[in-house]
Amino acid sequence: MVDSGCPCGNDLLVGIGNPLLDISACVDGDLLMKYDLHPDDAIMAEEKHMPLYTELVDNYNAEFIAGGSVQNTLRVAQWILKKPNICTYFGCVGNDNYAKILRERAMSEGVTVHYQVSQEAPTGTCAVLVTGTHRSLCANLAAAQKFTPDHLEKPECKKSIENAKFFYASGFFVAVSPESIMLLAERANTGGHTFIMNLSAPFVSQFFKEPLQKLLPYVDVLFGNESEADAFAKAFGITETDLKKIALEIAALPKLKTTRERVVVITQGKEPVILVEGTKLTLIPVMELSRDQIVDTNGAGDAFTGGFLSQMVLGKPWDVCVKCGIYTATHIIQHSGCTFSGSSDFKDN
Repeated sequence: MVDSGCPCGNDLLVGIGNPLLDISACVDGDLLMKYDLHPDDAIMAEEKHMPLYTELVDNYNAEFIAGGSVQNTLRVAQWILKKPNICTYFGCVGNDNYAKILRERAMSEGVTVHYQVSQEAPTGTCAVLVTGTHRSLCANLAAAQKFTPDHLEKPECKKSIENAKFFYASGFFVAVSPESIMLLAERANTGGHTFIMNLSAPFVSQFFKEPLQKLLPYVDVLFGNESEADAFAKAFGITETDLKKIALEIAALPKLKTTRERVVVITQGKEPVILVEGTKLTLIPVMELSRDQIVDTNGAGDAFTGGFLSQMVLGKPWDVCVKCGIYTATHIIQHSGCTFSGSSDFKDN
């Protein structure tokens, strides 16, 4: 990666999540039915899903793509920023070749990785079943769920955390180590820094409401899509069904840093992005692509967040952050997996 001259320092943005190798394939609806999966959903694998990963490799033209939501987001942010090592990533992998692939991909794209390495489990994988313009994700976390908070106490990790001004965690990771997320959230709060979360999937609000509720007062910026926002509203007793009103209510939930209004960003596919800053609501239109231009929607949400965060660390206005998110998501869905080609050319005017 060529240094762009960006003024940002190393470790400015720290992210924590589940490093997963995506096993991606175009399939038909019968395979989804066989494993009780649904289009545009994301779930954790159960015992009944375990044969799926071998079946994808053996019977379909599966691709192996470096994945994991937060790692994808940081890779995209680095692609926009064009200066290496602004973003730093924490997660747990196994001691195997899949981990080597993930590490090499992240580092080649400018992300600093501080993996915890588990000797007990293999690197996690995520089955990505693509049906037309839809995708269904089924994650077998394996080593990813072995992450422990003490990893953040290692000297190289502590240094990155001390340097950081922005802290990002996925909702997916609430199911793994909410204690680790809380350590980063408290660091952001005491240091006057910015703590950012993503709702990630409906099941996070449905099944992990208690740890999510403890983290919410720390959240300065919250991302979600329409199904995630709807699930959050149901779980947290918000009776509104209109997404704009749900976003406003989420922004108004109790917050520790009262000097800074919460920002809530809800994506709606081809519909405008909902941006709420405290009580101010803005709708920002997206660039609509033709059916032929869309290759794979897997990673679109991760890419949107990466584009948004790249401008946030540069101190850009919120609407510019959203526009960069739209730019990166539009680019990513024209590729297979969360991958990009060429140099980014986002302009904020």
